[in-house]
Amino acid sequence: MPLSGRPRSERGAVTAELVVALPVLLAVTLALVWMIGLGVGQVRVVDGAREGARAVARGDDLDTARSLALQVAGEGATVRIDQGAGQVSVTVERVVSGPGGLLGHLSGVRLRATAVTAPEQPP
Repeated sequence: MPLSGRPRSERGAVTAELVVALPVLLAVTLALVWMIGLGVGQVRVVDGAREGARAVARGDDLDTARSLALQVAGEGATVRIDQGAGQVSVTVERVVSGPGGLLGHLSGVRLRATAVTAPEQPP
């Protein structure tokens, strides 16, 4: 109780708490969206590498395999295909930037996946 003997009013306390908490909640929400986006991007990169390696292993030409890998991996991906020593290696990379372009000034995160397989033997 204040010295004057009258109780203090708590008017505006909820508003002040909301002003402090809302930016923190927004930042946490954006971070979660960003992490989900990275997870989805990584799955697409892994699937793209796997699809490209599978296509080369079954005997498709390299352009077809690269096209399939790019189609699955998504926009902005790069594909590298290496053959040798009885195996095929397909590496897919893709840079994912921040959610909604809010973090456009940052460089983004580079996602990478490699799939290795042996070519199928003709029957």
